[in-house]
Amino acid sequence: MFTCLVCRCLCIEATQFEAIALAHRHGFQAVEARADELARLSEDELVRLLDELHTKGLRFGLAGLPIDMRRDAQRFADGLRLLPGYARVLQRCGVTRLGASIVPAHDELAYGENFQQHVERLGAVAQVLGDYGIQFGFEYCATPALRRGKRHPFISTLPQLRELIAAINAPNLGLVLDSWHWWMSGSPAAELASLTAGEIVSVDLDDAPLGIPREELGDRQRELPGATGVIDLPQFLGAIRRLGYDGPLRLEPFEFPGSSAPPDEVCAAAMDALRRVLP
Repeated sequence: MFTCLVCRCLCIEATQFEAIALAHRHGFQAVEARADELARLSEDELVRLLDELHTKGLRFGLAGLPIDMRRDAQRFADGLRLLPGYARVLQRCGVTRLGASIVPAHDELAYGENFQQHVERLGAVAQVLGDYGIQFGFEYCATPALRRGKRHPFISTLPQLRELIAAINAPNLGLVLDSWHWWMSGSPAAELASLTAGEIVSVDLDDAPLGIPREELGDRQRELPGATGVIDLPQFLGAIRRLGYDGPLRLEPFEFPGSSAPPDEVCAAAMDALRRVLP
């Protein structure tokens, strides 16, 4: 596994160049690729950025999905037309992994209808990304607050997500695993042991606050890995290591105590946390 800085997951506003500099200063091995920003660079700017990345001994770990797959059909179709351009620049930058999360509820679509829409839309995205050698990972979201007040619950567990991936049946599909949602869902370690390393596109680490029931926590109300020990990270990481996973390891604590500090302080705290939980 290799550490990957994702600024947005640490509540840091940073350009791609700034993220590369932060990752280098604080000992990360990789940085998130921002497809929309990379696509806007001129050829000279892109060459300069890649030179900067390689000079600093870094690589890109993962990109986020740069189009909207969740709203109306026209907005999705418009985004899908742009996706090859984004995928082309990601391929140029050596990016081979991209991730997206599944919203675990819907106000209008019942489970079966929402499932079919995800099969169609994510299948179309997977086909485009596959043409450029990019693996596409989905993340299930288990935080109860994300379903509260919504009419129709949707995918929020690992078995449900694997069912969706099987229904799409594209060779470049996989999982984004997050210790927070693993804990929120009550998933046993045996579920992780049933996976293969090839199914996992990325892994996210975070912890949970002390003394607050899961049902009362907001999705962004998290802690740095190992800060409280509420989430059993040794068990989570141990299961993933036994699979032989060798991809990006990201932090996603969002609004943890200290997240409003200057970016360098936040990155330093994040790397200290990673060093404590990684052997």
